[in-house]
Amino acid sequence: MNRTQLALALLGAPWWIALALCVSCEKEKTHARAETSPPKVIRTPSGAEMVLVPAGEFIMGSAQGNDDAQPAHKVFVSAFYMDTREGSQKSYEELMGVNISKFEADDNPVEQVRWTQAAKYCNARSLAENLKPCYDEKTWACDFTANGYRLPTEAEWEYACRAGTQTAYWFGDDAAHLKSYGWFKGNSEKKTHPVGIKPPNPWGLHDMHGNVAEWCNDFYAADYYKSSPAKDPRGPDQGQKRVIRGGSWNSPPEKCTSFVRLSDAPGLPDVCLGYDVYGFRCVRSATGNAGK
Repeated sequence: MNRTQLALALLGAPWWIALALCVSCEKEKTHARAETSPPKVIRTPSGAEMVLVPAGEFIMGSAQGNDDAQPAHKVFVSAFYMDTREGSQKSYEELMGVNISKFEADDNPVEQVRWTQAAKYCNARSLAENLKPCYDEKTWACDFTANGYRLPTEAEWEYACRAGTQTAYWFGDDAAHLKSYGWFKGNSEKKTHPVGIKPPNPWGLHDMHGNVAEWCNDFYAADYYKSSPAKDPRGPDQGQKRVIRGGSWNSPPEKCTSFVRLSDAPGLPDVCLGYDVYGFRCVRSATGNAGK
């Protein structure tokens, strides 16, 4: 029962009926809260926290977005594990032996990361946990059957960011509220901030809007949505650029939405630094247990 129906019932109903309606309404609210409870956090052997993103369908893209975010289309995404936070400088340095970031602080997200460096980190984390690496470091092809870590597909990223919502941001359509949920050009003071201090989305994922823009696994094509498969799309087979999602500390609100698509060249393995707005988070197949 919605608020209007309840108000109408209360105006003319005897007190005992009104009481019953109130109890019923409260039960509906409690049930709704239970359905949106964040999933259980799993701690991996390397110390990262992940959540299981459940399989499901969602509408990817937006009719209000740029041409490359159209047409909005239904996509099914299989279940996967995702880091609750963007990769930190501490976690990157522990595995890679170097901190490549401009805004140095252990708990800040690692940035100045090229796509190839993010993929190498995924492989190093897989090996550290005795898992099969996903990336061939000669061709950079991704083996989706491997049980190790990789970067999210573009569809996985948007599905996880939305967390069951269809608004511009997971918290709604009003960009005025972005300052409460993410670090962007309007509140970042021209720098990154510690990962995970802003509230998470309904699926327990922090900083999906802003802080650092996150590399995805997919090659970028402006017209990809016109031919994207309906189940587990993984982007074009080749391309010059890789997809970047979520916006950064230096982005205006419109670049931090759930559906906006950005891209850049992935960089070569011997290129030391990327831009100070690029970071990443890892995902892993839901086959097996990410905590083992």
